[in-house]
Amino acid sequence: MRKLAFAPCLMLLLVAASASPQTPGKLIVIRAGTLIDGTSDASRRNQLIFVRGDRIEKIADSSAQIPADAKVVDLSSSTVLPGLIDSHTHIFLWGEDPAKGGYDANILNAGIALRAARATYACRRALDQGFTTLRDIETEGAGYGDVEIKQAIAEGTIPGPRLFCVTRAISSTGGYNLEGYAPELDMPKGAQLIDGPVQARKAAREQLDHGADWIKVYMTHRSWTDKQGNLVSQPTLTVDELKAIVDEAHGWEKKVACHAYNGIGLQRALDGGCDSIEHGLDITDAQIAQMVRQGTWYCPTLAVYYTDWGPAETPAGKRDRARAALHEASFKKAMAAHVKIVFGTDIGGMPWTEPIAQEFPKMVGFGMSPMDAIKSATSRAAEMLDMKGEIGVLAPGAYADVIAVNADPLKDVTALGKVAFVMHDGAIYKGGSSQ
Repeated sequence: MRKLAFAPCLMLLLVAASASPQTPGKLIVIRAGTLIDGTSDASRRNQLIFVRGDRIEKIADSSAQIPADAKVVDLSSSTVLPGLIDSHTHIFLWGEDPAKGGYDANILNAGIALRAARATYACRRALDQGFTTLRDIETEGAGYGDVEIKQAIAEGTIPGPRLFCVTRAISSTGGYNLEGYAPELDMPKGAQLIDGPVQARKAAREQLDHGADWIKVYMTHRSWTDKQGNLVSQPTLTVDELKAIVDEAHGWEKKVACHAYNGIGLQRALDGGCDSIEHGLDITDAQIAQMVRQGTWYCPTLAVYYTDWGPAETPAGKRDRARAALHEASFKKAMAAHVKIVFGTDIGGMPWTEPIAQEFPKMVGFGMSPMDAIKSATSRAAEMLDMKGEIGVLAPGAYADVIAVNADPLKDVTALGKVAFVMHDGAIYKGGSSQ
């Protein structure tokens, strides 16, 4: 009876609490000397960004009245942009330098506690460089650790960007590292291996159930050059296996990213209905046309393919040089055809001590305008992540992810490698002098 008597009182308290006005967050006003909003084709001068809580309240001309109790951040000599988005990262990887043990050292030499500590560093480093959102595109043998890092960031335990997690990724038997060890050894693998559509669907369900925001599938594995110097890539999953994964992910309203270098595997990725092609080193004209027709996103990750080349006359060296040459040509064809291109670095494949923004000058060097390169890391990436208007843009209602640089990135895109101010979800993480 006492429980029954208490219930109406509890209901009244809940109704009263829900009806009470919420205390608004303190107003922060950012003076932007130059503003690049992430969607427009031109910058604007002398703007004010009004931030309350974790959202942008409004953007106005510098003549607008500022309330007396507002905190004012003076970036009037800076270029202000939306927080950047890297659509292809690996926070649990620590570089793949062959001289330091290559990929295998990440899994064999580091325990999960050390890998989690390194992932924490990676997240802090990304945020410090102005990347307020990452699509982290698999943990490389660290299970569902990315989901737990995401939880730690959300609860304020560690600093870091907004994470979209892939968790384990999926490939087939013979389709992923670790490899080359004695066959009687049961070696750990960097991805979840499946064979057949039933196993494929089950793996997708497991990963989605454990918090995957995206599913990643390896549609190619090893690559080499044949006797004629052509790049060849080993295909992995079949179209039927991929279709089972895509069907399951789309049923959960999630998307599928496909690692695909070229050839049969890349064609299977497109025929199986993938949402994004990762890397796409050698894409044919017909495949470019299919990507445009299907609305497939392209995350090229250019800069990483210009590091750690093997000696020129070795098989690995020939492969590395072929990859780079074909990649540039594919990127230019994709731009000309208006394929939807997003910024991604594959950082983690490169050490996290490397600058993430090195991808920008590579994109611009291959013919992309600085403004388009910025959009690829802001509003276009946000659209791919189904957060159009919420991230990757400076506009009313968007999350208050704001960065600033002290030079004009439209004149020199390398300025994006020198971020002086970072606000993430309305909280100032780096820089910003107050008035």
